[in-house]
Amino acid sequence: MAKNFLSGLFGRKDKDEEPATPASDDTAAKKDARDLPADHAPQPEIAALVEPTPVDEAPLTQPASETAPQETPPATPEQPVEAATPEKPEPPEPPKPAGEEKKKNWFARLTSGLSKSSTKLGDGVAGIFTKRRLDAETIEELEELLITADLGVAAAERITDILAQDKFDKEISDEEVRAVLAGEVADTLRPLEKPLEINSANAPHIVLMIGVNGAGKTTTIGKLARKFRDDGKSVMLAAGDTFRAAAIEQLAAWGERTGAPVIARDVGADAAGLAFDAVTEARATGADVLLIDTAGRLQNKTALMDELAKIIRVLKKLDETAPHDVVLVLDATVGQNAISQAQAFSEIAGVTGLVMTKLDGTARGGVLVALADKFKLPIHYVGIGESVEDLQPFRADAFAHALAGVAVE
Repeated sequence: MAKNFLSGLFGRKDKDEEPATPASDDTAAKKDARDLPADHAPQPEIAALVEPTPVDEAPLTQPASETAPQETPPATPEQPVEAATPEKPEPPEPPKPAGEEKKKNWFARLTSGLSKSSTKLGDGVAGIFTKRRLDAETIEELEELLITADLGVAAAERITDILAQDKFDKEISDEEVRAVLAGEVADTLRPLEKPLEINSANAPHIVLMIGVNGAGKTTTIGKLARKFRDDGKSVMLAAGDTFRAAAIEQLAAWGERTGAPVIARDVGADAAGLAFDAVTEARATGADVLLIDTAGRLQNKTALMDELAKIIRVLKKLDETAPHDVVLVLDATVGQNAISQAQAFSEIAGVTGLVMTKLDGTARGGVLVALADKFKLPIHYVGIGESVEDLQPFRADAFAHALAGVAVE
């Protein structure tokens, strides 16, 4: 039933790019990047280095005391004042370790962000297993529920198989089912926990950010820039989405907020040429990290995907190991369509890792499990809100427990 349920959901576009011809120097990269003569150099009149503008923050004001201290009236002979018995102070609570408090706060935000997904799963499981034995009918209902929650066929079959082995024809509670669900999801995702690590030997470490329009790619770049800057690294941004003026302006704003210079050009400029100039500038200034934005390329638009392949060819001619990371940003609200996006971008760009955004706005957060089963791609970050703090390194156990609605022990 599970296989029939999703048959035909995913489309795949088979289009192989011709391998790039290796080049021995930067001149070859310039030719490929701009289809111009070999004497092309970064053009200062159109390639703008946007210097960061410091943002002044208003100092917090201290609240004034609402009332002045009152003096105790003097005692009179008729009314002697009795000495007050001092209260025994309660011992202060021992301070909680900062790491533990931060961990709890993040899990609380993650649980809140995944509430739509966990509620859908929890209500469905409770509806199936209220005072019922685990028989063939309930197993089939549970499998269908897990598939409709976007966990995918493979995960649904694994979870129901585990339950059938131990609990078949026995009464089982929804809490037991959700515990098994959390355990299996954690086991699936745990091998894919991988932070986005910056190798200082690359100078700069080039990260190409890709994904469709509206996935949150430019915002994710800004948040990563802040995190890397907080880690003491120098960061440069490249506004490679040259199709939209708004995208260039948005990245420039993030550059000002994070103190990261931005390489930008006029709308309609060649993205591969901009990538070439950005690498050249990052090398000249000694930047540790170069984050390159790209246009939101729909996987069914051949011309746009071809341009992405061209950017990668240019980067490899400048540095055969570049880009050092190709990060695909996926929007959790699209559900199973994220599978076809990951398929197309993997074929054209060699995706090395994922960032899943907007988990707080959907009941389809289980799609991360389906992505893990199909592609085995490292998961760097998940986003569950608008602030910088709401983009956090992926943690499988926390995600699995929040998704299943099970408290972390």
